[in-house]
Amino acid sequence: MKRQPLRLAIMEATRILTEAGVASPRSDAELIAAHVLGVDRGRLPMVPLVDPPVVEAIGQLVSQRAKRIPLQYLTGWAALGEITVNVGAGVFVPRPETELMLEWGLKFLHGREFPVVVDLCTGSGALALAVAHARPDAVVYAVDVDAQALAWARHNADVHADAGDTPIRLYSGDIADTTIFAELDGLVDLVLCNPPYVPEGTPVPPEVSEHDPARAVFAGESGLAVIRHAIAAGARLLRAGGGLAIEHDDTHGSAVPALVRARRVLTAVEGHNDLAGRARFVTARRLG
Repeated sequence: MKRQPLRLAIMEATRILTEAGVASPRSDAELIAAHVLGVDRGRLPMVPLVDPPVVEAIGQLVSQRAKRIPLQYLTGWAALGEITVNVGAGVFVPRPETELMLEWGLKFLHGREFPVVVDLCTGSGALALAVAHARPDAVVYAVDVDAQALAWARHNADVHADAGDTPIRLYSGDIADTTIFAELDGLVDLVLCNPPYVPEGTPVPPEVSEHDPARAVFAGESGLAVIRHAIAAGARLLRAGGGLAIEHDDTHGSAVPALVRARRVLTAVEGHNDLAGRARFVTARRLG
């Protein structure tokens, strides 16, 4: 069997994904090729020629991606910060936009020893596990209401604990419950939340509408229903000087900071944009 140039396979994959309407066709083509070859994407130029079975395997995954199955479902993982988590059917796929909120949270914790951190609406567990990885001294709690998401989070938590990270404390619960984590009231250094926030009825790509769990994406009250509960939980859980960060829809750049400011105990309210310049998350501190 004659070996073939990898760049031609990537070019063809890019063409197919472009025609399918995939948002980042070249990137996805390269990530699929790297996944099949078992190398980092940056090392693809070091693999000029590949065997026909490799080209066939790339083609099979590309055909699946062209059906708008999320890339992370095909590779089986998603990255956040310095970690990866396993993802698949039934769990929300972590997005690159959340990296900025994670970075803010870790910077906020700088200089605080043995911080207590709570991740509301944890999904795959990515945020909680990324914090635990970066801060082995932290006590990290995470909660979600969805049984399938919790199954993925438990699996990911076990994988990272086995790899040597500080285990997180994972719970089943609804953040609308005003008694959730009641034993931590006034004791938490940082509350993070990436809740369902897309307003119901908003058109979304097939990767989202057909694969992400709807209850992890959409929320009532124009997308603000769960965010209201997250703000209330943050105000209750945080110690004096503790920090709150909540991700939101890009249409919420005014509404969510206003909701946070309405809580008298929260101050230093600040909106943050993502790398595309869209309003993406809000931060605040609890008054001392």
